[in-house]
Amino acid sequence: MDDSRQLRLPVVWLITAVGVTIYGMIQIFTYLAHAGAQEATPPLNFTAAQVWTITAFYGAWVIPALLALIERRAAILASLILGGILVVLTTLAGVFDGIRDGGHLVVLVLLAVTLPGAVATALSWRRLRTA
Repeated sequence: MDDSRQLRLPVVWLITAVGVTIYGMIQIFTYLAHAGAQEATPPLNFTAAQVWTITAFYGAWVIPALLALIERRAAILASLILGGILVVLTTLAGVFDGIRDGGHLVVLVLLAVTLPGAVATALSWRRLRTA
């Protein structure tokens, strides 16, 4: 397999990770704008465990891309499973947040996370079948 085809799958997983980052930033800005408009911004108090959990979740988005670089069947399967779980969890959380905070968040999570995640999942499945 040539280099451009070999790198296509990790790049698509990284595009999904960038989409998650963009979605997260816009979600936070939406919350701050909504809370600021009501002039009653509640304090955001996170424990150390919550901060580490959020960091680990968003950091885990790099793992499917790294696993996709390995040309072994087990690594591709792990990339497919982990990436699929991350896409589903982020999509569900985004839809819930969109219902609560505004419909534009639902559209954003579908465009920035679910669409590239579905493409990455399909490419992972295709590579798994040919491996």
